[in-house]
Amino acid sequence: MTEPSFTFLPAAPPANIPADAIVSQTSANNDAFKATLFSFAKDQELTEHATPRDAMLFFLHGEFEVITGGEQFTATPGAWLHLPPSLPHSLRALSPGQFLLIILK
Repeated sequence: MTEPSFTFLPAAPPANIPADAIVSQTSANNDAFKATLFSFAKDQELTEHATPRDAMLFFLHGEFEVITGGEQFTATPGAWLHLPPSLPHSLRALSPGQFLLIILK
């Protein structure tokens, strides 16, 4: 029988946000999910795209403009978003910021 295990990801300090780029760091990747921390400089963006699996974004630092499902909103620290498979979405950093992306497998 396999022993239960866990993954602990301490919050990354905002000081690790790049000056003019997007940086991603995978913190966990197993049979159940993949967790990636994204750090965005102000005005960096991900153009419209979709994922083939359920995804959840947890916003940690900064503000992001998010467009999905035909709606635009501002995500701030503490907000989270569920994206079902194949739903087009885009993001733009309104300030330096970070979010944790979890893709379910």
